[in-house]
Amino acid sequence: MEKNYDDIIWTIMHFDDLSVNQLFDLLELRTRIFVLEQNCPYQEVDVKDKIAFHSFAYNKSGKMIAVARILPPGISYDEVSFGRVGIDLESRGKGLAHLLTRNLIAFISSRYPTKSIRISAQCYLIEFYEKHNFIKVSKEYDEDGIPHIEMLKSSN
Repeated sequence: MEKNYDDIIWTIMHFDDLSVNQLFDLLELRTRIFVLEQNCPYQEVDVKDKIAFHSFAYNKSGKMIAVARILPPGISYDEVSFGRVGIDLESRGKGLAHLLTRNLIAFISSRYPTKSIRISAQCYLIEFYEKHNFIKVSKEYDEDGIPHIEMLKSSN
């Protein structure tokens, strides 16, 4: 089920343009989701963050509720990539992840119109990404103790 999110402020900014508060909020949310919730100690913040565009959403109360990063071609893959996609626990199950994914794809399509998108998806999200026209292009592999698979969305 998807909800109307008129009261959410969506932003995509390059790392260099983030305010200190925006950077703190997105790193705090990512760490809470990917390290604490998933009980997965790993290098969550890395040098790719400095190269990335960061997508995030604040609700009307000023709480960051969605986050992702977009990596230009040649950083993780030959294609454009996005990852570190996370939704605040209280905001899950309302269609927000689909809206975030559509925003990511729209940004990538306008900035890199001839580039495909390659992602490393957690396996439980395969059907989710298939709804956004991604296809599986690898065998399952382990990344930080979590099953992943590479998926590709062709540019068109």
